[in-house]
Amino acid sequence: MVILNKIYTKTGDDGTTALGTGERRPKYDLRVEAYGTVDETNAVIGLARSHLDAALGEAITEVDAMLARIQNDLFDLGADLACPDDGTPLDYEPLRIVPSQVERLERDIDHLNRDLSPLRSFILPGGAPAAAALHLARTVSRRAERLVVALATHEPEKVGPTAIQYMNRLSDFLFVASRWVNGKGEADILWVPGQNR
Repeated sequence: MVILNKIYTKTGDDGTTALGTGERRPKYDLRVEAYGTVDETNAVIGLARSHLDAALGEAITEVDAMLARIQNDLFDLGADLACPDDGTPLDYEPLRIVPSQVERLERDIDHLNRDLSPLRSFILPGGAPAAAALHLARTVSRRAERLVVALATHEPEKVGPTAIQYMNRLSDFLFVASRWVNGKGEADILWVPGQNR
């Protein structure tokens, strides 16, 4: 259980932060950058949720519930990344992303994608405010994924493969969800190669 009675601790005033293991790392450390960018992804998803159009009724409630589950998963992922598995015994069982979370994302992608027509061009980010925010979340999640993969390259035994799979599926989900909330793809803005030459 997390209890936050005091928001500032002053322990980071020296430019370091504590991992879940208690180890202190510089705030610019790749691991801190990775889980910080996962947190940034979560914040942008929260922004996207605030733009969901209630006029779409129950269907939008379903997408909102998917996004709420993802936000919770992203806290799980942040906890996973903040506690590298280096074999050191801990007083607790660290939280890890598990395959069922990846599988649920895949089911949600398939569920939303079945309502969409096949793409014939790339899509420009935009359309409805919620769709634009989901495109932004997608790009931030791709940056987070790149950082998690880089971290796995530098500390291979300390990043679980399921964490990488989750991040890869997440950007796919956000792409499909952006199209879905954009009138199920009807309001998508298509890229026209060389249009302004």
